[in-house]
Formats: sequence, structure tokens, C-alpha cells
Amino acid sequence: MAEFNTPQIGYSLHINGEYHNTLDIEGFSQMIKDPSYCYKFYWLEAIVSIISEGIQDTTFDAIIDEMICNAWYSVREFHIHLSGMQADGLVRDGLERAVLKLTELSDLPANASKVEIKNAIREHNTELRTAKEQLTNMVPGRALAGFFSKSAEEVPWGSIRRLTEYIRRIDRTVTRLPYTFGDSSKLRKEVHFNSEWMKMIQDNTVNILGWIQYEKVKWLQNNNPEVPGLIYKLTPMDERMRKLNHVRKLWEGILDVCEVRDVFTGNPINVKQYEVDHFIPWSFVMNDELWNLMPMDSSLNSSKSNKLPKWDPFFLVFAENQYSMYTLIHEKEVLYKRFEACYRDNLHSIWAGQELYRPGNTKEEFCNILQKNMQPVYDSARRQGYEIWNF
Repeated sequence: MAEFNTPQIGYSLHINGEYHNTLDIEGFSQMIKDPSYCYKFYWLEAIVSIISEGIQDTTFDAIIDEMICNAWYSVREFHIHLSGMQADGLVRDGLERAVLKLTELSDLPANASKVEIKNAIREHNTELRTAKEQLTNMVPGRALAGFFSKSAEEVPWGSIRRLTEYIRRIDRTVTRLPYTFGDSSKLRKEVHFNSEWMKMIQDNTVNILGWIQYEKVKWLQNNNPEVPGLIYKLTPMDERMRKLNHVRKLWEGILDVCEVRDVFTGNPINVKQYEVDHFIPWSFVMNDELWNLMPMDSSLNSSKSNKLPKWDPFFLVFAENQYSMYTLIHEKEVLYKRFEACYRDNLHSIWAGQELYRPGNTKEEFCNILQKNMQPVYDSARRQGYEIWNF
């Protein structure tokens, strides 16, 4: 096995050594180096996916459709900005703009399948054409720049036609490239994959996709510094990963001994008709921390969905319910045991264990600690574009 280290410590691209004798693996390792926009990662990722299906000839159009599918969930569910925002507040990344345009045109949910997304793209292809064509301008050729260093000939970046001819010439006389282009224009332009490169990619698909994902996460985190748990926001997660069982048992115990009012309606929580839900949406915090959870009338759950409740007046009611829980776990041993059972899955924040739930806090101290730690997270979600729930 041979490897190429990424610019920062953390991930190495491992490629079977047999290919180093015949293919320019170093050139391949440069394909996502120094990107200007995030869609360079999605371009290579889409190519790897298409090649893994055994497809040798495709088009810009088909590759870009694959890119939209791969970016859909992150942009729609978590409001991830693929390449940050311009000074005027507009989205920088063309792929993100394509996803947002399809969002306007269709009623697809954030967790739509690839088949559903591609069907919607076909249905609205005319309206999407401008956004998709913008993605064909530079990245398809720029991604091959690492291979061009072996040629003394100047790269004709200013002309798609001359660049197409240049790429074919490099492929014939200097080094075999992963792909070359046909003569059609814009979205119809053909992409032909080299059979030896296809075999290399098929033999190393897992390693290559892991490398792309690592570099993509670094880029996205840099452009979304306030977004927690970004690595978990690239593809839909299994709902079974949610860990609410012990929290629910704790709240059931509390509801047995005192009345708790719903944060939003003000009505007493019905022990037979409630859900444990997040004040700040799970889709943003990506955890099930006790300090962000509340009993909630189950009839409101779908309406709230992943929206933010208004901070005023709802946070104050939420904090009072949390304080009621806090006082009872320190008064009743049976409830404290249920509280301890939450430690493994629901109490990872150091500040919560050392400050919020320690014995002896007054109501004012408790609520101040909760607000000091929750409001910055809430404000980050708001800046990221999370919608306010108009209850």
C-alpha cells in the first residue's frame, strides 16, 4: 500500500501500490487540493460514485445531478453553507444555489432519497439549467490541474474548447488522465473515464471516499464555524441512534410527583400524551443532552419539527421546568437514581455536570447558568438560518 498525506495531520489516502507503476497517483491526490468552492469535493465524489457503478461514459449533466443529490441533505436539513456567504449576504457556492433552487421548485423533504431528488431534477430541469450550467465552468477542468504539471505547455484556462483539446493531448502524450471530455457544450458535454483509472477507483473506493469526506468536512467546518457536530450532518442518521429512554423515565418519575406545564401551551403535561423533545433542535445540536430536553405535548411535536421556539417567553418557562426537575432529583433518591442513569447518554457537557446540576443552586443561579450556556447555541442556530416556530 502507498499513501499520500493530506496537508494537515489526520487522514492519508491509501492506494494499492500496483497502480503507482502505471498511473499518476500523485496527480490524483491533487484533485481536491486548494479548492475555491466546495463543489470541487462534490465533483470528485460524484465521479467516484458513478465509476463504482461501472459507468464509463457520462455527461456533465449526470455528474451535476449526482452532486445535487449528495449535497441535498446537508443544505436542506442543517442549513450548511457549502462555501460560506458573500459580503452582501448571498450564497457563494453554485452547488448550494442549485439545491436551494430545487427546494423552491419542489416539495421534496430534507431526507428525500436519491431517486426522489433525481426525479425532481428531471421534472424541473429547465428551471434549474442556469444554476447547473454555472457548475460546468471551471471545476471539471481545474480538478485535473495536478496532472498538468508534467507538461511544459501552458494551460488554456480561458477557453473550454481549447482546454478540451489540451486535456486530450495530455492524455495521449504525457500521462493518462482519469477522464477526458467530448465535443458537446455545457451540460451535454461528455465525460469519458479511462478504464485503468476506473479499475483503480473501484478497487479503492472506500479509501478514496474517506479521503474526500475528511477534506470536505475540514472545508465545511471552516466555512460554518458555529455549526456543532458537522461531520454527522452530511448524510441522514439512523433515528435509532437517539438516546432518550433514560430521560423519558426521569420525566415520568417527575410527572408522577408534581405537575409540569407544557412550555408552549401552559397546560399540564398528560403523562400518557407527551414526547421528550429538544428546545434547540436536535438537527442543530446533534446530541440528546438533558439540559436541552423537555416534556412536550405530543400533538405539537410535528408542528415544531426542527424549528426554533421563540426565546421570549418560552425559554423562561423551559428553565423553570428544568429547575423543577433539578430540585426533585436532589430531594428524592429514586429520582436521583434515574438522573444518574442519564449520565452515559445525556450528560456529556462538563458545564452541566459541574455547574448546572450540582447541589445548592438557587433558582436564579440555576436559570442564569442555563441561559449563559444555551443562548449562544440558540443564537448560532438562528444565524445559521433555522426558522422560528410561530406557535
